[in-house]
Amino acid sequence: MNFRDTLDKNPLFDRIAQEAQQLGMQAYVIGGFVRDLVMGRPSKDIDIVCIGSGITLARAVGHTLRTHVSEFPSFGTAMLKAEHEGKIWEVEFVGARKESYRADSRKPIVEDGTLEDDQNRRDFTINAMGISLDRATFGELLDPFDGVTAIKRKIIRTPLGPDITFSDDPLRMMRAIRFASQLNFDIEPDTFDAIIRMNERITIVSRERVTDELNKIILSPTPSYGFKLLYHAGLLERIFPELIALRGVETIEGKGHKDNFYHTLQVLDNVANRTDRNPVLSENELWLRWAALLHDIAKPATKRFDQRVGWSFHGHEDMGARWVPGIFRTMKLPQNEHMRFVQKLVRLHLRPIALTKEQITDSAIRRLLVDAGDDLDGLMALCRADITSKNYEKVQKHLRNFDRVERKLHDLEERDKLRNFQPVITGELIMEVFGLPPSRDVGEIKTLIREAVLDGLIPNKLDVAFPFLVDEGRKRGLTVVKQLSELSTSGPVNVEDEKPV
Repeated sequence: MNFRDTLDKNPLFDRIAQEAQQLGMQAYVIGGFVRDLVMGRPSKDIDIVCIGSGITLARAVGHTLRTHVSEFPSFGTAMLKAEHEGKIWEVEFVGARKESYRADSRKPIVEDGTLEDDQNRRDFTINAMGISLDRATFGELLDPFDGVTAIKRKIIRTPLGPDITFSDDPLRMMRAIRFASQLNFDIEPDTFDAIIRMNERITIVSRERVTDELNKIILSPTPSYGFKLLYHAGLLERIFPELIALRGVETIEGKGHKDNFYHTLQVLDNVANRTDRNPVLSENELWLRWAALLHDIAKPATKRFDQRVGWSFHGHEDMGARWVPGIFRTMKLPQNEHMRFVQKLVRLHLRPIALTKEQITDSAIRRLLVDAGDDLDGLMALCRADITSKNYEKVQKHLRNFDRVERKLHDLEERDKLRNFQPVITGELIMEVFGLPPSRDVGEIKTLIREAVLDGLIPNKLDVAFPFLVDEGRKRGLTVVKQLSELSTSGPVNVEDEKPV
């Protein structure tokens, strides 16, 4: 199999080949780019292995392309970016090497090696294929472990014995499952058995690298496949025990609950396969899927049995939201707006579903709009995904009810503009009108006015809300010291005014 014609379409490969020849080096394209080329998949990352110094070759290529080269001497690698037909290609250069490992460490002892040594140390046969950039054999496929056949058979297996490959780098156990999940491949039985035997070795890998692979599984087309493999391999209980706790069905007096582990995976798949094209949600895709993964995470801790009603999980949404920051810390995920997005969706995920089961009031809709704010679309996507049942008609009925809720939300939002709602009557304004210091009265009046706006009793407009404010103050024996025309502010101001004195 020869890819000369394909490589000729991108002058970058010819440039690398020329510089390697000038330096008297042999150079090869290897790894994921070759795999994707064989599979007919797009790729923009190129790995180059040379017999010699990868940094020296990168410098030479970078000089002719007049582009910056990032060098990493500790690892013997270098990287540059090059543009071709409007596409940015990332090219990494490394010298061929062989590696050996101590049993208690992931850090290898690295020595210069041959192409054969380099291919032997690759993780899987589909990633061990190379393409020659030598002039005499330019474009020729080098496939010592029959990766092409593994691609045709959709099989993940290791080039050497799996015990050797996984002992050398235990993260490869996660990578095997990640590739299976991304490509919809099977893991060869002996390879999977080795993962089961060696799953404890994953504990010596840094949490950041484990989470990076986990995120790639979460973002795969059908993430439940990857999570089921993680579970059956024994890896999931070592990296994410909270998720394992969801598994199982308990039955008392003939009453059982759903298996929340498999329900969660179905919700995750539903989110992954939704049909909306909302660009905001696409930018937040990973975190929307994390919200799906965590939405019921506290159900085991809140599970209760009542002889009259059966099983309940009261408060699991609030407890789950409280758990989110700790889970993110453990996973080395960011403690920022992404975490807060997941936390909000976990806390609110029952609210829209509850509205489908009762007479919908404008007040309830307004409160959901206010509480969800800019994250309403993500919340609604999660809640749609949370409707799972083997009964197709039952699911469709719930989705039709959900359509009704969404129409109501849209109509009220258009009318009242309540996303990121801030009452025009602020604590500072209340203090100014009645000449009050921060006090309980200020907080209580502010809450009363907020509720009146959300109940539709008054609009969120200062000229209409002001008489309501005056009436509430007089009921409490307060004296108005400033009229509307005398106020120094006419908009929302955030102040710490609700602390009792």
